[in-house]
Amino acid sequence: MRLITECLAPQQPTWVLWLRRELAPFPGRERMTLRRVVGVVAVTIVSMALRTPFTAVSAYMIFFVTKENRVITTNTGIALALGATIGIALSLFSYRYTFDYPEFRIPVMAATVFGGMFLSRTLVIGPLAFATAFVLAFTQSMAESAPDTDALVRALLWGWSTIVFPVAIAVLINQTLLPANPQRKDTLTSPTQPKKRLFVPDAFTNPVYIQFAFKVSLAAMTCYILYTGLDWSGIHTAFITCCFIALESNTATMRKARLRLVGCAIGGLFGFLSIMYLIPHMESIVSLVLLIAAGSAVAGWVAAGSERISYAGLQIALAFFMCLFQGFAPDTEFHKIRDRIVGIVLGILVMSVIFQYLWPEPDRTAGQKLEVQPTAVPGN
Repeated sequence: MRLITECLAPQQPTWVLWLRRELAPFPGRERMTLRRVVGVVAVTIVSMALRTPFTAVSAYMIFFVTKENRVITTNTGIALALGATIGIALSLFSYRYTFDYPEFRIPVMAATVFGGMFLSRTLVIGPLAFATAFVLAFTQSMAESAPDTDALVRALLWGWSTIVFPVAIAVLINQTLLPANPQRKDTLTSPTQPKKRLFVPDAFTNPVYIQFAFKVSLAAMTCYILYTGLDWSGIHTAFITCCFIALESNTATMRKARLRLVGCAIGGLFGFLSIMYLIPHMESIVSLVLLIAAGSAVAGWVAAGSERISYAGLQIALAFFMCLFQGFAPDTEFHKIRDRIVGIVLGILVMSVIFQYLWPEPDRTAGQKLEVQPTAVPGN
């Protein structure tokens, strides 16, 4: 009788079982989610009170900087702030020679992306090099929409401030609110310690690194030329997508691309429903904070999961924030959702073609780490 009951019972699809397993609670997940929610609420209140621009980016910085323990969070925050500072300083200097000269600015952007992607794989502190190069390259692309140099300089300096102050909030919260300490691992110490290197051993002999950097820069600049030629700056997420989904192998890159697309679609859906049914009835910052906290809790729970879904949680948060933080008053525009999704799809398509046919790199290791470079620019 039991056998008959089990046979007649409806079987859940495999993907449902997988999703339930990935979303199940485990020790530390609730605390990490809570720290992200509190950080986002604090950033929202500060941004609305001081009327700082790029509030969506500031809120997203909380998600990106908050890691599994206080040490990694602090190190990530320092690297992010330092990379943003150096990148924006170099961009301001470069604009002295490239603002009115796109024939110089475009090669500078391409060379910067190439150098950043090369160093991200060959330098021991690759994430810092990538962050600096990416900020420099992306801020150079902002010249197309800036009316004059004064407005451009103000935008860059505001961009720096809206990145750095959330980093400070995230580090402070992770140090004080239910802080998580790194786990101690017992390791055998050898009498001879290996030399510390600045570059990986085969940095300048393995052609794979140069090929990888060339593929990513080719894809990013192709997207940049496409959306600039179409005069559709809203899909600039294509440029960002090419840089941030790039991993060593084709398999890992496409896996991260799928997570980015799915996460942005879910976050965009949440934002769309909020704009349709909730935003028109909101009259105070209290209602906005409650809505942001609810969305951050969902995205934070996913982001606190395993590497198989965590990157999707970051993208849910980003898309949700981009939809809701469109100004300092309730806004019911939907074009940003459309543009972000179109840009992501374009970036994934261009990356897929280039990585498939130009020096395809096989998947040498299973379980690639999906989140490797820090993001530090608006709209990533």
